[in-house]
Amino acid sequence: VKAFLDGLSIVRVPVPGLDKLIFRMPPVVTQPTAEAAVFTFNWLTFTGTGIFLAAVASGLLMSFSPRQLLRAYGRTLKRVRFSLLTVAAMLSLGYVTRYSGLDATLGLAFARTGIFYPFFGTMLGWLGVALTGSDTSSNVLFGSLQKISAEQLGLSPVLMASANSAGGVMGKMIDAQSIVVASTATRWYGHEGEILRYVFFHSLALAALMGLLVFLQAYVFPFTLLVVK
Repeated sequence: VKAFLDGLSIVRVPVPGLDKLIFRMPPVVTQPTAEAAVFTFNWLTFTGTGIFLAAVASGLLMSFSPRQLLRAYGRTLKRVRFSLLTVAAMLSLGYVTRYSGLDATLGLAFARTGIFYPFFGTMLGWLGVALTGSDTSSNVLFGSLQKISAEQLGLSPVLMASANSAGGVMGKMIDAQSIVVASTATRWYGHEGEILRYVFFHSLALAALMGLLVFLQAYVFPFTLLVVK
């Protein structure tokens, strides 16, 4: 269904002055690769589109007039205006991280940790989600680097790719988008910093425990039996 709707509505716009003008180089990738910078506007399959249509349908079923619906949406937008700006800024930071090469630089630094790479590779996934707000984005950013680093160090690429994703899950609680959404949903505006302070060390501790588990799976019997070769 998604593929069908995308075929009807998707719009792709290459970003002038950026699309395929930045190259990722070894050892981040196996060969020089031009980085695509294409703005994809698939409005019909956006998550927000479904939520918006459901909200309109619910309002009409509850006998709201179009004017009342617009008034309610206006109040909601006013209430979350700063949260929307924060989310937009943090999503933008993810793209800056990617196209400036910061993600690759951080990844290469982690890769130099040698025998401790299983631990720090897991923390790299945690950092990726903390920066971008998405486990998927973290996997896209660091997935190839995890594979290459694992092969260079004689580790299982499957293990390190999985570690990137598992570590990233622990970073979800401290990414700015999640914190802003939480403060907005609970109407605890202006307390994002407090939320971050409360959950930061929990997130770090969980990521460290996951890193320790990956380290054991990489080197210590019988944990190594859990690794797909």
